Amino acid sequence: MRAAAPAKCEMPKFRIVVDVGHTPDSYGALSARNDPEFGFNFRLASLIAAKLKSEGFAATRLLVTDGKARASLFKRVSAANDGRTDLFLSVHHDSVPDKLLESWEFDGANSYFSDRFSGHSLFVSHQNPHFATSLLLARMIGRQLKEQGLHYARQYTLPVMGRYRHQLLDKDVGVYRYDGLVVLSRTRSAAVLLEAGSIINRDEEMEMNSSERQDAVAGAVAAAMREFCERW
Repeated sequence: MRAAAPAKCEMPKFRIVVDVGHTPDSYGALSARNDPEFGFNFRLASLIAAKLKSEGFAATRLLVTDGKARASLFKRVSAANDGRTDLFLSVHHDSVPDKLLESWEFDGANSYFSDRFSGHSLFVSHQNPHFATSLLLARMIGRQLKEQGLHYARQYTLPVMGRYRHQLLDKDVGVYRYDGLVVLSRTRSAAVLLEAGSIINRDEEMEMNSSERQDAVAGAVAAAMREFCERW
């Protein structure tokens, strides 16, 4: 039997962990202009955490881990589970499979890009013990992003994505199922992974660096969390 949703959400007591995806040692994707994903993740996650606190979610904390990729994943899960987290939100920025990359030169350096796809996406795991709550929260975030005029990445259902192809659970707001992610499947709280936008897309990379886009995403997350607490 799957765990039930929390009986009540009290904003000051609701424990949210905003996870900065990747680490300085294992920095994730490179953007079209050769900037590591970790930096994008850190800036946006910090803004989201600050926004949530300012909106009344006083128990929110920012999680930054170190080390190599796989070891850091289990550090994140342990931090979330040991802290009796209510929601684990992992913040990332998107790329594409290597076979879809094109080469160009930026600032005198060989670089790679893909302008074919853009948009954000949200992922949940059916193996998470709070799958129903995770899906609900992801949908709420997705709806708020849509209300900001942002669109979700639709390529994850396409055969060209190969092993990165995923089931689309909500075609209106872009929530996908991804059971293979440790941070979604092994946390004992509700868990959502947000790919905030594509940094391998040259235009969207610039948008993701803008304060306007970052504020829009952070505001959408905060609005979704307020909606969730009003309903529970």
